Amino acid sequence: MTDDQHPVAPPSWVGRGNERAQPPTLLALRDLVAAGSRVNHVVSRRAGLSESELVALDHLSREQIGPAEVARRLEVSTAAATGIVDRLVARGHVERRPHELDRRRTQLHITDSGLGEIVGHLMPMFRALDRHDASFTEEEKAVVQRYLRGATAAFERVLDD
Repeated sequence: MTDDQHPVAPPSWVGRGNERAQPPTLLALRDLVAAGSRVNHVVSRRAGLSESELVALDHLSREQIGPAEVARRLEVSTAAATGIVDRLVARGHVERRPHELDRRRTQLHITDSGLGEIVGHLMPMFRALDRHDASFTEEEKAVVQRYLRGATAAFERVLDD
């Protein structure tokens, strides 16, 4: 269905056995998504964390959120999120602190240990990505960014339904 809810035929490459008929850009994107999924699995195993714990650390490396927001982002119950946070706190990767504006609430802060756990395992990838990014002109980067933002929006359509 389109945004207007009119039926639309699927692309010709949708369906069993047709995957390799996808445009090269979509094949490359599919490979990237698959590799990203494997990276999370391997890094969590190497770090001795569950994949949920690793994803929680990733979110906390970008911003301070509370346990209820961890539950929402991981799509788990608040009880499950509390268990995830408890394990991360016990390992010294996360600290609970009172919310800056509402002392009844708790914010979670990633510690140097937690950040080091993520960065340490991902540094080879970060270096390779930095070198790869530097090999593009600004105009090429703009096209890549537009493509990836559009792909992200397409992925999010599944999440919104």
